[in-house]
Amino acid sequence: MAAQDIIIRPVITEKSMSGMATKKYAFEVAKDANKIEIAKAVEELFGVKVAKVNTLHVRGQLRRQGRSEGYRPSWKKAYVTLTEDSKTIEFFEGMM
Repeated sequence: MAAQDIIIRPVITEKSMSGMATKKYAFEVAKDANKIEIAKAVEELFGVKVAKVNTLHVRGQLRRQGRSEGYRPSWKKAYVTLTEDSKTIEFFEGMM
C-alpha cells in the first residue's frame, strides 16, 4: 500500500490545530492501516520523524433529510506525534 493510500487527508479542527504546538497532527487514514504503516507513510510524505501514533475509529453520525435518514460513513483517525528534534509539517503552518 502506497503512502498516499494510507494518509487520506489532514483533519483541520480547533483541537487538532491546538496540538500543533506540541507537534501533534491529526489525519484521516485508511481503515485497514496499522500504526506502523501510518508512521512510515507520514515520514515518507512529509520528511519528518514520528515518535508515536494513536488511532481511533470515528463512528458515522446519523443524518436526516426529511423522512429518510441514514448514517455518514465511519472512518479512522490517527494522531501522529513527532519527535522533539523533528521539523514541523509545513502544510499545517499556513492554517494558523
